[in-house]
Amino acid sequence: MAIHAALTVFLHADLCRSVTNLFNGRRRFQIGAVPSRKRSGMGIRMSKIAVYFPGIGYHCDKPLLYYARETACETGYKNYRALSYPYMDKNIRGNEKKMRETYEALLLKAEEQLSDIVWAEYDDVLFVSKSVGTIIAASYAKKYGIACARHVLYTPLIQTFSFEPGDAEAFIGTADPWSNVDEIIRLSGTSRIPLHVYEGCNHSLECGDSLRNLEIIKEVMQKTKDFCEGKSWPAGKKEVQETAYQRQ
Repeated sequence: MAIHAALTVFLHADLCRSVTNLFNGRRRFQIGAVPSRKRSGMGIRMSKIAVYFPGIGYHCDKPLLYYARETACETGYKNYRALSYPYMDKNIRGNEKKMRETYEALLLKAEEQLSDIVWAEYDDVLFVSKSVGTIIAASYAKKYGIACARHVLYTPLIQTFSFEPGDAEAFIGTADPWSNVDEIIRLSGTSRIPLHVYEGCNHSLECGDSLRNLEIIKEVMQKTKDFCEGKSWPAGKKEVQETAYQRQ
């Protein structure tokens, strides 16, 4: 009995040390809660997962992606990955060669951080992305044949649409210096992707009025929640949101 008790204490202490070491280690991505599972005819199958693809300099704890993550969790996407791929190169905007190099480098980092996921185990995949992250998300889904992937596209770029994101909803500001807004509107219509256009808003979907910015993030999150719950807008529909800043 004494030996058994001593062994139990030893194993418990060893387990505690292992768990402590795990959480003290630095990680390149965040993992959400343990996924919910459901039984199917073939055994246990995990249902939902969300992945968050940041932009360059717009990490997953900035407003759009932070509140999108909270909103998606409330609608059942408690299992998630929030990616991180810092990129130090500058003067990318308007430089096609650098943009291509950036895309290839960030896609590789995303692939590394998602390499352990078996996508066939999920029947509901949500990709939430921002800026260049919309290109990474759309191309990743196409490359790996994730047919059930649905996309929330915050401030997408022209290149995003070449990867045919399919089941998606998009958001853009008319004062976005990273996007050709007229072309984004045209491409979203051609791709039959609902697009919400915010007059006078920049690449962060913000204007010069802080109180209006709070209203905008609330509106965007409500639409994000509706999309997560399957209440999508009609395909190809464009909605223009006039901001208080624009009216002044």
